[in-house]
Amino acid sequence: MLKQRVITALVLLAILLPALFYSNTIPLTVVLLVLVAAGAWEWGRLNGLGGVGPFVTGAACLAACGASWWMGWTQSPLPYLWAIAGACWVLGGAFLLRGGVDGWPKIPAALRIAGGVLALWVTWLAVVQARNIGINYLLSILTLVWVADIFAYFSGRAFGLKFTRNKLAPAISPGKSWEGVWGGMAGVIVLAIVWAVVDAASQAPVASFYSRLAARGYWLLLLGAVFMAAMSVVGDLVESLVKRSAGMKDSSNLLPGHGGVLDRIDALLPTLPLAMMLTHFASA
Repeated sequence: MLKQRVITALVLLAILLPALFYSNTIPLTVVLLVLVAAGAWEWGRLNGLGGVGPFVTGAACLAACGASWWMGWTQSPLPYLWAIAGACWVLGGAFLLRGGVDGWPKIPAALRIAGGVLALWVTWLAVVQARNIGINYLLSILTLVWVADIFAYFSGRAFGLKFTRNKLAPAISPGKSWEGVWGGMAGVIVLAIVWAVVDAASQAPVASFYSRLAARGYWLLLLGAVFMAAMSVVGDLVESLVKRSAGMKDSSNLLPGHGGVLDRIDALLPTLPLAMMLTHFASA
């Protein structure tokens, strides 16, 4: 399993890193198109579609992304879209987690499937726009999710249930603890402050997500860091809820040793649109 994980990670890095650092954004945009289409295919399977159904969801997501690329949306300010997507994640995430695993099948299938495809489309649009802003900006958002996940894992292992009696969401993801969430938030706060300070000291030509918040005050930076860390957990839990409802451990086996595409990007689905929303409001 470890060998598979390492090989898959190396292959992904060999594809993603050159695309990320290429002089224009077209290679990364194309690679991300393939990934979100695969994620939409997985989403169809998780929601009970068989036969050609998952391929239809993948094609629908691919068509939505391609149409918005053709219409120039990857280059256009979309503040209202980010605000709507952010509100849907905050309110919808709370609604889904409150309903739990048993509540998921009660939502009409068409709404569930369409919601997932739209979430993937918005995330694709957000990451492409973030790359258009600059590599420093995009990496600062991606690193936030990675740091939150890593700190949550080690904090949960070291301190889980030592300060609280109940786990975070035992019916959805039994391994997660409140101590893990707090550790993830602490890690993101440190990351945000250090990144903003380094940006200022080095006079980075492209400001990071953190620097853009810090420009309005470090109070906003701290609030933004905690909020984003919390929403990365929401994205993780929502995907776990859907998988548990479907009786599946992983969203697919497309990435040997890692599961599926959705297993790798679940925390990015809310955080990327929300980062774009917060950046717009901080710059207004």
